[in-house]
Amino acid sequence: MAKFNKKYLKPLKNFYVVGLIAFAIWMIFFDTHSWLLHRDLNKDMDALENEKQYYKNEMRKDDKAIKELSTEEGVEKVARETYYMKKPKEEIYIIEYEDSISKKKKDE
Repeated sequence: MAKFNKKYLKPLKNFYVVGLIAFAIWMIFFDTHSWLLHRDLNKDMDALENEKQYYKNEMRKDDKAIKELSTEEGVEKVARETYYMKKPKEEIYIIEYEDSISKKKKDE
């Protein structure tokens, strides 16, 4: 048992090894620019990059919708499909299929 302890504790007698270990522990855990802090900041940056990409995609969708609504036909299409609007003297028939009807309506 004594040989085992001497074998592994011998490098700790060197001043430079002890100083290097202490410096590494200080830089990893206690310093203001520690590895733990950088890891958290990198996670935050990745999350923000993902959010940035999401909003860029949403902006593309909105630009497409704006272009569609800039024409008279596009406005009429959206009004008819979304809000069920109609022209005067025109009738609208809404066809619902069985799979599109919710179960609550079916039970009532």
